Amino acid sequence: MRSDMTWLARLKARWLELALLIGFAGLLVWLAVAAAPLVRSLAPTPTPTPVAKAEEFDGQAAFQYVQAQMAIGPRPTGSEAGRKTGDYIVEQLRECGWQVEEQDFVYRGVAGRNIVGKAGKGPVAIIGAHYDTRRVADNDPDPALRAEPVPGANDGASGVAVLLELACTLDKRRLQNEVWLTFFDAEDNGRLEGWDFIAGSTEMAARLAVVPEMVIIADMIGDRDQQIYKEQNSTPELVDRIWSIAARLGYEQAFLPTTKWSMQDDHTPFLLRGIPAVDLIDFDYPYWHTTQDTADKLAPESLERVGRVLQILLEGG
Repeated sequence: MRSDMTWLARLKARWLELALLIGFAGLLVWLAVAAAPLVRSLAPTPTPTPVAKAEEFDGQAAFQYVQAQMAIGPRPTGSEAGRKTGDYIVEQLRECGWQVEEQDFVYRGVAGRNIVGKAGKGPVAIIGAHYDTRRVADNDPDPALRAEPVPGANDGASGVAVLLELACTLDKRRLQNEVWLTFFDAEDNGRLEGWDFIAGSTEMAARLAVVPEMVIIADMIGDRDQQIYKEQNSTPELVDRIWSIAARLGYEQAFLPTTKWSMQDDHTPFLLRGIPAVDLIDFDYPYWHTTQDTADKLAPESLERVGRVLQILLEGG
């Protein structure tokens, strides 16, 4: 009988110990749950990763793109220099975070390539320039130089430079459109050996699977004596939007309020498809299709004016 009572006492003691352990564990759980909000409130708030801020368009930086193209030399369609220029454009677009697409084509037996950098969302807006140069300077005042190639500082490199600087300064978060920075090949050899002008843009317009909201071409816009008139074939409503921004920026002396030239340019194939399009061109340029179309005829300020107008238009400012 004494041993049975001892066993019972021990059993009761163990049950008591177990109850105390369970109760203590429960207390610990309750304390952890109760303290969790306090721990969370005392924890440091993670610092958000900074988002790279786009810069304002810089004419000096754009002028460096002109110089880089000029260092390659004349850049006719199908030439080694033309291929190098296209590769340079692709490289710069990718470095600035644009999705790049290339459109190969053959025109009169010569290989050409259009290049498109894409960013943003919404209706498509094509901002274009041609990167090829004319094979011969047939407008040179010196007949002895008319078989020489055109260097193409203004007629080619200036528009490309504006687009490349836009690639690195546009704030992609603020874009109102899916922007296609488009570099056309085979624009500048019309009337030579049966060629037409604007072969590259004609090819692209024919292949379009979407209808762009607008097309804006920047061609020959770097002249020191910048005079951009309203081109006669351009869509008036889109012209007015662009000139309104230029006026807000104080550029009335460069963006002149009257029409002057009627141009067949890279906007033409899109106009023929009913797409609103504008040709930004300064055709009052005495060195057009001559050996004197060199970088010293250009001004960074001219590139900057066009670039800032396009930047504000695309960012919805």
